Amino acid sequence: MFTGLIESVCTVSSSVRRSGGLKLVVTVGTDVKYGESISVNGVCLTVTGGSKGKLAEFEVSGESLSVTTLGTLRSGDQVNIERAMQADSRFGGHFVQGHIDAAGKVKKIEKQGDFWRFVFTAPQDIQGLLIPKGSIAIDGVSLTITDIGKGDFGVAIIPATFENTIFKNYKVGDTVNIETDMICRIVKRQLERMAGSEQGLTVEKLKEIGF
Repeated sequence: MFTGLIESVCTVSSSVRRSGGLKLVVTVGTDVKYGESISVNGVCLTVTGGSKGKLAEFEVSGESLSVTTLGTLRSGDQVNIERAMQADSRFGGHFVQGHIDAAGKVKKIEKQGDFWRFVFTAPQDIQGLLIPKGSIAIDGVSLTITDIGKGDFGVAIIPATFENTIFKNYKVGDTVNIETDMICRIVKRQLERMAGSEQGLTVEKLKEIGF
């Protein structure tokens, strides 16, 4: 489990395709343990090797490659890094699992004084999970949705987030990992089961079950 508060921006050392997957090596600059979970651009990965205080190795499955942007990473690329939260830590951000729902694209970047507004495309699969003022994770960064458009959504970025994440590297057209709010997913799934509908909720269905 993660919080969406990025600890550091690190550099990809190597990215090598393997049969059915990918071996990713990142220069993390800190000691990591075999088997621990680390969020790399929002994707929960398991440390499978590395060197003390410098490199962390990850095995990325074909499934992860099919729904995330990790397969596009190359040596020298920067990535957002967050280690798994500790049970006794103060909880910031929101509940982030590191399980990506979809990949979206940077649609618009607007400078607003010292701040920024980013607009991302919202694939059809996640549009029903977007809520104004709700939480969302973009490449592992915990953010609040400011507005929802037709097939897209906006977020406001403060200077600290911009400077301390890979948001400062984004260009229009770049692809990002999107994870919707876990609580929204659970509620939506349970309501669909209660309504007996796997095709999506409607006002009529909700009225039938007492809402």
